Amino acid sequence: MTDEQAVNPYADRLPDRLVDHAEWQRLDPLMLLVHPIREVGRFLVPLIGILVAGSASGGHDWWWNVIGIAIPVALGVARYVTTSFRIAGGRVELRRGLLNKHVLSTPIDRVRTVDITASPIHRVLGLTTVRIGTGTASKKGEDELDLDGVRTRAAAALRSDLLHGTPEARERATEADNTRPVVRFDPGWLRFAPFTSSGLVIAAAVLGGGSQVLNGLGLWDQLPIDTTAERAARLSLLLLVPVALLGLALVASVLAVLGYLVTNYGFTLVYTRADHAWHLRRGLLTTRETSMDATRLRGVSLGEPLGLRLASGARLSAIVTGLDRDERGSGTLVPPAPRDLVAGVAVQVLGTPEPVTAPLVAHGPAATRRRYTRALVVPALVTVAATTLAFTADVPWETVLLGPLALAAGYGLAVDRSRTLGHALVGGHLVSRAGSLVRRRVALETPAVIGWTFSDTWFQRRVGLTTLVATMAGGRQSVTVLDVPAPVGTALARDAVPGLVEQFLVLGDEGPAGRVLEVPPEVAEPDA
Repeated sequence: MTDEQAVNPYADRLPDRLVDHAEWQRLDPLMLLVHPIREVGRFLVPLIGILVAGSASGGHDWWWNVIGIAIPVALGVARYVTTSFRIAGGRVELRRGLLNKHVLSTPIDRVRTVDITASPIHRVLGLTTVRIGTGTASKKGEDELDLDGVRTRAAAALRSDLLHGTPEARERATEADNTRPVVRFDPGWLRFAPFTSSGLVIAAAVLGGGSQVLNGLGLWDQLPIDTTAERAARLSLLLLVPVALLGLALVASVLAVLGYLVTNYGFTLVYTRADHAWHLRRGLLTTRETSMDATRLRGVSLGEPLGLRLASGARLSAIVTGLDRDERGSGTLVPPAPRDLVAGVAVQVLGTPEPVTAPLVAHGPAATRRRYTRALVVPALVTVAATTLAFTADVPWETVLLGPLALAAGYGLAVDRSRTLGHALVGGHLVSRAGSLVRRRVALETPAVIGWTFSDTWFQRRVGLTTLVATMAGGRQSVTVLDVPAPVGTALARDAVPGLVEQFLVLGDEGPAGRVLEVPPEVAEPDA
């Protein structure tokens, strides 16, 4: 690394390409407006407290207000001045930091995804943020390759350079028949929003942020919280609980619909033949464009949370080599939508319907018993505790009803989990399904598997079960086959990737270390 001064590529003209520049380049100077505003937003609560304190002092301590605003602004300016990038010699390099210099560097051929996002203020200024997804396994936010402050046209050209690679591929990308539309946003999808958990997350975020602002303004203590709690305590639980749940569901549903609209409005998914890439665009206020190299896409995850299943919906995400779990948002292929539509997109991505439609192999009675045991232990404890409190403590008699309700919920959860659990090896893909509240059917190309992990607890060993994990190159993504009979797990690993586990097997043994040639008939029945 050299200490040459970074240049401003926007000083004379707007470049169409940001690659093959030997000099370090600065981001767009308009970021001098964005960074200070962003830093002020991060310090919003302390700034409100400073402003309120300054007003209460009669304006004599006005200099505190100046300092409170000047510090975030100075931090924003420093962030711009100390950030530069260079894309040359087949590498992407980013350096930043004032006291502690931090340099990121990665080969262009390791680029898996390219995200182009634009917040409202970015859109007003004609800027975008280019996030380059690589095979790094780092979880630190400071190790993300984000070029925050690239002109819109230059960002599109940069994405083409990173994904297409050669001038010939870039020329083919401009051909009329290059793009194949796959799916577009339908306003009818909004009906699935109330069946997701996003409404509760948004409500919690609004409540947390609002409480901080009210506390900073000194208004929190003025709210009649104690009076409201006393009045609620006088009501019967049979009335209070349903009313509270109904109100929460109504608020969460409205927020979920608004959140879904803001996030997924204008959603489009297209496939481009020239560069073999999937391109996704969505967003109402903040637009986001994601491009995934199809040659790095190794499978899909079809998510069916309990709420979406009740509405016959599902969501789809991609399994990309080197894509971190923290970058799953970059792997989204279809947001909550009709299940048949989502399954159809999954078939197009995989190129075969078998991993999506094939019946699964059940994991046998031992795995089923574990589903019931784990789902009913906590409800049983709740029943005992509620009954004890109802007869020995001064609590409402309705408390005893918590026991039957918990047992019923646990039983339903156990039934659903036992019916869900299964696996298959079809169409060159390892397929696994598990979960109830968050059910996922994952299909992974077997050539992408580079290793297997067998793990079992003492309780699993007692009943001959093991958990099989297929690992991939780069990132932290993996596919888990939960509570599979040990001989079946060994056979599955051997058949999925021949030659990988044989060297660790001992002929005649049973369990994860044994060579098993047949699947026991009692666990080979297809899933209903």
